Amino acid sequence: MIESLPNSEQHRCGFSPGWSIRAYEDSLDLALFEAAFCFSCHEVRMHGTAVPPALATQFFAPDTPPAQTLLTLFRTATP
Repeated sequence: MIESLPNSEQHRCGFSPGWSIRAYEDSLDLALFEAAFCFSCHEVRMHGTAVPPALATQFFAPDTPPAQTLLTLFRTATP
């Protein structure tokens, strides 16, 4: 789902992510990656052993159906 997010231009808000996803190997030692999403500035920042430098900062269109579906999943997973 994250891969299908449409690209967007950068917006300025100071990057205040409200949601993130972490993925681990079976050993659960180090995260393969963490993706932190800011729906205000349309930015996702990724870091981890499986993230190439070129993919560390990306921008997405938050009002598109894939982004809204992802936001709904984040919100329903929150207690």
